[in-house]
Amino acid sequence: LDACRKVFEMTNLDLIRTLVQKSSSRILLLVLDGLGGMPIRVGGPTELEAADTPNLDRLAAEGTLGQIVPIMRGITPGSGPAHLALLGYDPQKYLVGRGVLEARGVGLSVGEQDVAARANFCTVDLQGNITDRRAGRIAGKDAIQITESLKDIRVPGVEIDVKHVLDYRFVVVMRGERLCSDVSDTDPQRVGVPALSAVARSPNARRTADLFNLWIDAARRVLEDHQIANSLTMRGFSSDPSLPVYSDVYKLRAACVSVYPMYKGVACLAGMDVLSFSGDTVRDEFAALASAWNDYNFFFMHVKDTDSRGEDGDFDGKVHVIEGFDDALPDLLELGPDVLIVTGDHSSPARLRSHSWHPVPLLLWAPDTHLTDHGIAFGERECARGGLGTFSSQELMPLALAHAGKLTKYGA
Repeated sequence: LDACRKVFEMTNLDLIRTLVQKSSSRILLLVLDGLGGMPIRVGGPTELEAADTPNLDRLAAEGTLGQIVPIMRGITPGSGPAHLALLGYDPQKYLVGRGVLEARGVGLSVGEQDVAARANFCTVDLQGNITDRRAGRIAGKDAIQITESLKDIRVPGVEIDVKHVLDYRFVVVMRGERLCSDVSDTDPQRVGVPALSAVARSPNARRTADLFNLWIDAARRVLEDHQIANSLTMRGFSSDPSLPVYSDVYKLRAACVSVYPMYKGVACLAGMDVLSFSGDTVRDEFAALASAWNDYNFFFMHVKDTDSRGEDGDFDGKVHVIEGFDDALPDLLELGPDVLIVTGDHSSPARLRSHSWHPVPLLLWAPDTHLTDHGIAFGERECARGGLGTFSSQELMPLALAHAGKLTKYGA
């Protein structure tokens, strides 16, 4: 514990703020969501190891490898805290729920006195038990129409915004007096049982939980005649966490490239610009990044499908996503980043069909400053014995800044 505290102290944002200096170098952080994996059978390859990745393997041989731990060993992280840690924030200090991330990601404002909640359409049987937590992954065009039908629901004393996010996801933002986000999720995280009620976790949140339950009851009455998306669950009740922003802490002109709204929300909270672009492929993301290359010196790019395939238990599908990323990578390398980092926010092994606590593989390529190790390919086992060792995700931003020549010496 003492060692962990020292790590957190040395990556404290106030300390970094005093050491940052400007330079012309550019940092590129490529995040393949849920990248870490496991073998399907003992002794077999992980998804990353099974993938044919000549470009990543070349960078691994030229660069240096390691592993990151998002929260602490043995703790399985959600996407929100895992990304906060990657971006240099202590996820145990800055508690950011899915609601505010989704809301900001689709352009809804969320103040410190507002409460946002991420919602899923789900399917329930005649007894009200959940049969599909994601409503058969209902198509976005259908989900948009259903979301629109919820916008007319009124709850006395508050204003409510409802907006579709993506596929089966939507977001609800409640605005009014004496609201508190300390409310428990209504998603039981399993099928065969009914959704839970919103429950206050502290006395100050009782009014908020009651108001959300009123809205949920009304929404379920609207949805009950739909065949698939005939109910809903809510999670991640949250308000604006007032994060220190990148331009202040790191003196970076930072941009985000992402298809999924939640990760745009993370970037917005960190004060990054979110780049607009058409399409939803890795090559579309790379093209958007390239078009803004001269305007920023830090890029956070997010790829979602590695995580989706892992959660679906689709080992081969996750391999295919990684291979597609690798195939497109030369387009990005032509830009000549000074520091390139490829990693994930957490592990999502197809074998487990969920997020997991396993360390996440990491590749650092910074030709002017890194020390090569004995790694010859980008995979879990190579990263486990890489030169960077295993370290906290919170240390990644200081490491990137150092390799980019953006940190001065600490002390005399």
